[in-house]
Amino acid sequence: MSAFMKPYAIGLYEKAMPKTMDWRSKLECAKECGYDFVEISIDETDDKLARLKWTAQERLELVSTMYEVGLPIRSMCLSGHRKYPFGSADPAVRARSMDIMEKAIQLADDLGIRIIQLAGYDVYYEEGTAESERLFRENLAKATLMASAKGVLLGFETMETEFMNTTEKAMKYVDLIDNPYLGVYPDSGNLTNAAKTYGTSVLDDLETGRDHIVALHLKETVPGKFREIPFLTGHVDFEAAIAKAWSMGIRRYVTEMWDVGSPTWKDDIKFACASMSTILDKQ
Repeated sequence: MSAFMKPYAIGLYEKAMPKTMDWRSKLECAKECGYDFVEISIDETDDKLARLKWTAQERLELVSTMYEVGLPIRSMCLSGHRKYPFGSADPAVRARSMDIMEKAIQLADDLGIRIIQLAGYDVYYEEGTAESERLFRENLAKATLMASAKGVLLGFETMETEFMNTTEKAMKYVDLIDNPYLGVYPDSGNLTNAAKTYGTSVLDDLETGRDHIVALHLKETVPGKFREIPFLTGHVDFEAAIAKAWSMGIRRYVTEMWDVGSPTWKDDIKFACASMSTILDKQ
C-alpha cells in the first residue's frame, strides 16, 4: 500500500452540522474536524428531496467546491423512502419512490458518490402486510438494476423497526435479490438496541453479513432511544464493533450524529472523529 494511502475512510453525516451552512462551509468544517468525506442527506423533507432536481450547473459547482476544499461527498443517506416507500399500497406513492430512486442514483453518479444507504422499511407510515413486503421486493429488484447500471452500491441501513433492525434481516433481501450492487450498511447503534431486545450478539449479527457489508454507521444509542446520544455516553461497544467490521474487510465508516442546537456542536463533531479514529487506528 502507498505510504500516502490511509487504510480506511471516515465520513461525517451531513446533519451533524447546522443546516443553515452552505456546502462549502460544511465541507470545510468536516475537513477541519478530521474527516475524509461527507455523507449527504436526502430525507423526506421537500428541501432535501429538491436536491434530486439540481441542474447540471449546480451539480458541477458542487463538484468544483469539493475539489477546491479538498474533501468530497462520497455517500448518500437516502431516507426519503420513509415517506415514499417501495412497498406502499398506493401506486402513486410507489411511482414516486421509484422516481426518487432513479434520481438519487443519477445524482450519485454525477457527484461521484459510491454508496447509497437505503432505509430498511417496506412501509413506514402504513401498516406492513404480506403485499407491502412483496411490492418492496419487486421494486427493490428494479432499484438494484438501476444502481448496477451506474456502478453505484446500495446498502440497507439496519433500522429501529422490526422489519429490518438486524443485519440478518437485511441479508434476507440481499440474498433474494442476489446482485453484487446490493448489500448492507449497518447502523451500530440500532444493532446494539436490537441485540439488547433479542438477547443476541451484535458481533454474531454482523457476521451474517460477511462479504456483503459496504460500510458501517458509527452511532451511539441507549436502550429504547436511537438518536441524538453523544458519543461514548451510551451502550454501543465501538471497540468491538469496529474490530469485527475491520476483520471482515470493512474500511468505510461514517459517524452519524445530529445538530441539536448545542453551542459545542463543532467540538462534538471533532470528538466523534477523534474517538472513532483512535479505535480505527489501532486495527
